[in-house]
Amino acid sequence: MSSTEFETFLQKYPTYKQTALIDELRKKDYARLDDAEHVYLDYTGGGIYAESQIQKHHQLLHEGVFGNPHSSNPTSLAATHLVEGAREYILKFFNADPDEYLAIFTPNASGALKLVGESYPFPNGRYLLTFDNHNSVNGIREFAHARGADVTYIPVMLPDMRVDASQLDLELSRPSKAGHNLFAFPAQSNFSSVKHPLEWIEQAHAHGWDVLLDAAAFVPTSKLDLSKVKPDFVPISFYKIFGYPTGLGALIARKSALAKLHRPWFAGGTITVASVQGDKYYLAEGAPAFEDGTLDYLNIPALEIGLKHIESIGYDAIGERVKTLTGWLLENLTSMKHSTGEPLVRLFGPNSIEGRGGAVTVNFYDKNGKAFDHRFIESEANKVNISLRTGCFCNPGAGEIALGISRVELDVCFTGPGHEDRLSIDDFRLCIDGKSSGAVRISVGMVTNFNDVQALLTFARGLLS
Repeated sequence: MSSTEFETFLQKYPTYKQTALIDELRKKDYARLDDAEHVYLDYTGGGIYAESQIQKHHQLLHEGVFGNPHSSNPTSLAATHLVEGAREYILKFFNADPDEYLAIFTPNASGALKLVGESYPFPNGRYLLTFDNHNSVNGIREFAHARGADVTYIPVMLPDMRVDASQLDLELSRPSKAGHNLFAFPAQSNFSSVKHPLEWIEQAHAHGWDVLLDAAAFVPTSKLDLSKVKPDFVPISFYKIFGYPTGLGALIARKSALAKLHRPWFAGGTITVASVQGDKYYLAEGAPAFEDGTLDYLNIPALEIGLKHIESIGYDAIGERVKTLTGWLLENLTSMKHSTGEPLVRLFGPNSIEGRGGAVTVNFYDKNGKAFDHRFIESEANKVNISLRTGCFCNPGAGEIALGISRVELDVCFTGPGHEDRLSIDDFRLCIDGKSSGAVRISVGMVTNFNDVQALLTFARGLLS
């Protein structure tokens, strides 16, 4: 690291000094990053766990004896105590009133979204969502279509990839009078890192909509305070916040909205009584009605450990670090030019640090303005141990807008011979006639430091000619 460059950075972003505790934490709890010379810039894909999280969880397992919670024996009660403690702590972490909200354990944010989609009363209603959504939010439209609901997408606009506010206002003012209405949007885009206005929640409520706020990309670096904003359904994945354990998420749901849901089946753990001969079942009350089978009761206690770890650092420090490093990355990466004057990258999303998170999504171009294949960029980054992510990041709506892929091109592609039932990614690339089929996402996170960003910028300079 050049001391001159670091001093220039500090002059421009003096608040970075306020996050020095993260540098100390990285030496102690994340030393393996530097020991193995990893440059990890895929925090939107997944967080990195602290060594202390693992140690505390393993100590708990080493000292305790825990059984399946669906019983009243001593080991079952011990597990139940930890599971319910974690459930309570999740609500506390998000400042959610336990009289108003429930935390339902799921495998991940996608599992939480599926619970809403399969159970929401869509007949005669509307499902409104933005182009900028994860595929697991898009997938809910199939439940809506199947039950006769109207599905409407609100576009995002270049260059910042923010939502067309006038069209959103119009659609929110037109809920179905004959059915229920669900509006879904991400608090933060997993493609462009745009932070969409949380004020939309109350705006939608004022017109009678239920609101699904996808918080999976938002909560790793930003505080979600459910005493200040009141979405009806909030899906999250814990590994994106603190790395460990994987395979656990939650649906944080308002009890009033949860009462509208009707599950299409029942399973072990979700009922009070089920009968074979009587052909009848009765669902449990509250969260257990949505938690199929046996919970991951040995890993759930690790969630409270992870949440406490984040609290010990604080969202103020995490947010400031991400904001300053993202600003430096944006400024330097977008200013790089080839000898011909051609810019090295084209940015998809906001060019300032206001109203955005820590993911910088770009495509790289050669001196003649021809795009490098995003897979080539990833393979070159791999050679210098830089972890970034390429593709459309399970967000096709944002990707289609960013990459200039039109509705006409997509219609031709999807109706082509042999594409009725199956379409491979290679088939898709042929359909869009040489356009980029993906982008490069560089995402800054909680324990990113200046050296990580400088390593990426050095890598980028190596592509100049």
